Amino acid sequence: MLTEDKMERFKADVADLKLKTGGQRRDNVLQIVGGVLMVLGVVAAVLLYEASLHQSDPRNIASEEILTIGALGVTVIGGALFLFAAITRFLRLWLLRQLYEGQAHLDTLVEAIRRGS
Repeated sequence: MLTEDKMERFKADVADLKLKTGGQRRDNVLQIVGGVLMVLGVVAAVLLYEASLHQSDPRNIASEEILTIGALGVTVIGGALFLFAAITRFLRLWLLRQLYEGQAHLDTLVEAIRRGS
């Protein structure tokens, strides 16, 4: 059996299972929000760093450093959201594949037992 045939059969069998797939929309949103937060956090940190270079008062420099650390925190949170959504999507597909292959092995075993008796 060709790989394309296996993929088409897998997709058809998964469609026959009629599983709830609403979680994928949430994963997509979390992945987009995570990506945006990563980009915004890095841009904000760079802009705040540049702004702190032009300050002469140490209090202003310290406050901009604190804001820069906060922006880097937003970047880390965005990365965590992005990674969470990506891993969730991968594990969902992996679990579905495991269930599908387990069912195929069980069907093969039942068929072998029927032929043997």
